[in-house]
Amino acid sequence: MLELYDKTKTLEMRKKLIGQSCRLFFSEDPIKIVRARGQYLYDENGVEYLDCISNVQHVGHCHPLVTKAAAAQMELLNANSRFLHDNIVHYATRLAATLPPKLSVFYFVNSGSEANDLALRLARQHTQNEDVVVLDHAYHGHLTSLIDISPYKFRKLGRQKEWVHVAPLPDTYRGEFRETHPDPAQAYADTVKEVIDQVHSKGRKVAAFFAESLPSVGGQIIMPYGYCSKVAEYVHAVGGVYVADEVQTGFGRVGSHYWAFQLQGEAFCPDIVTMGKPMGNGHPLACVVTTAEIAKAFTDNGVEYFNTFGGNPVSCAVGLAVLDVIEKENLMANALRVGGHLKELLTELQSRHAMMGDVRGVGLFLGFELVKDQTERTPATEEAAHMVKKERQICVSTDGPWESVVKFKPPMCFSMVDAERVVGNIDEILFHEVTVIKSTSCRSRNIW
Repeated sequence: MLELYDKTKTLEMRKKLIGQSCRLFFSEDPIKIVRARGQYLYDENGVEYLDCISNVQHVGHCHPLVTKAAAAQMELLNANSRFLHDNIVHYATRLAATLPPKLSVFYFVNSGSEANDLALRLARQHTQNEDVVVLDHAYHGHLTSLIDISPYKFRKLGRQKEWVHVAPLPDTYRGEFRETHPDPAQAYADTVKEVIDQVHSKGRKVAAFFAESLPSVGGQIIMPYGYCSKVAEYVHAVGGVYVADEVQTGFGRVGSHYWAFQLQGEAFCPDIVTMGKPMGNGHPLACVVTTAEIAKAFTDNGVEYFNTFGGNPVSCAVGLAVLDVIEKENLMANALRVGGHLKELLTELQSRHAMMGDVRGVGLFLGFELVKDQTERTPATEEAAHMVKKERQICVSTDGPWESVVKFKPPMCFSMVDAERVVGNIDEILFHEVTVIKSTSCRSRNIW
């Protein structure tokens, strides 16, 4: 049995042993969480916190069916993925049933970063091109290859590779083409075409357009309908492929569809899809799915691909259990119902609070932007950082280019009562504390 330290000693030892770039939530006075269940977290004193951000624990923290499946398979076998085993094919079969037919070949890995790195390799092998078009403010993972295609990261490091090209984020609230534009989807898609044309004018060729189906770090952005289909048309015309990053948005989070890219209509299908965070409900599990044609090109290069742990029997047992829970507990319908209610409540606040800017999202992928002026839409960064205070025991975080978007990606078991509790607290903060928080500073990106 491991010794249980008090909070002060745990923090002291962490500072000594763990890299300081590995930051904690609410870093000035972190919460020590010792157990969790569903959408609730508990500290060492038994204080309960409502978790509004753990999209990794997709079906709820410590779901009994998931933990039971993991333990049962662990007792029986966990082995190198290069041994033949039933679980991986059962899991791939279940996933395939949720996807368009052309997405039929799976590669299992351990994290979203691994998945996106492999997707980049697949795209380049298939096209024999190198260059990648990405959206501004995007984040695709922490590997070197992914920092290179994540403007959110590489702009801070002051290094943009010559093979990386950035297109505008299709943000209809803050971008060049806003909600009043007659066809923002076409207008933003044309900005991608302009980037592609610039790439070719330099004698280079595009391997892939790489984008989150719903940009999260960019500020919980909802793509204008038709944008992805038009972009795919432009990318395919020059021999490239469309990669949809579903690491944060897949597995029914949007409520109406299993995958966020499906919000763009049945006519749109990416060439490669990556998935991760919610797959294992906290267990390291991720995947890349692609077409038979792209998979064949990857095989034909003559270099074997293997992943020691990706798709191992325990991981696949966990993944299967997550799919079972989503179905048995009707979590997609819950996301649609609860998310819709939460969005309505947040929208109602706009009429009473001048700081409430845009409210956006779908299902349990939601966000609202705080502004200093609703007409000018000036980002209220400092106010957003203080939106939910620790003593209110609600866990949220901020995102967007100015860290002015308060985002919600809670476990899918989030309830109507939870939604009302959150909005009630936001209403109270905006009414009573706006003048106070304007005079306070906070550097932590995640707040409680």
